[in-house]
Amino acid sequence: MSDIPNELRYCRTHEWVSCAEDGVVTVGITDHAQDQLGDLVFVELPEVGDPFEAETECAVIESVKAASDIYCPVAGEIAEVNEALMDSPELVNDDPYGDGWLFKIAITDEADLDSLLDADGYQEILDA
Repeated sequence: MSDIPNELRYCRTHEWVSCAEDGVVTVGITDHAQDQLGDLVFVELPEVGDPFEAETECAVIESVKAASDIYCPVAGEIAEVNEALMDSPELVNDDPYGDGWLFKIAITDEADLDSLLDADGYQEILDA
């Protein structure tokens, strides 16, 4: 069974969101997603300042198996990207909920968070 932290919110497309008080959330991919992809070899992240709508493609991660699009879980503007992934994409494999985060986004509408799944809801998707 994959590790699914209770404090995070999840997308059906296997991204996680860490909610923050200041309207900026951290986004990454789940342990299940990195496990399915295998060893990551490249991460293409958005640029700071780029605007995105919820559920639109915003990044790409490539593994030895395949390339996979990453979808923005909420609408907003990119506030920060994890520069460490440029040289060490394997951080996503090693620590998907910690050092392997992808980007931070300033949310346009916090109601977007309400449409995300909790840990139990995400587990149900994995079990289906």
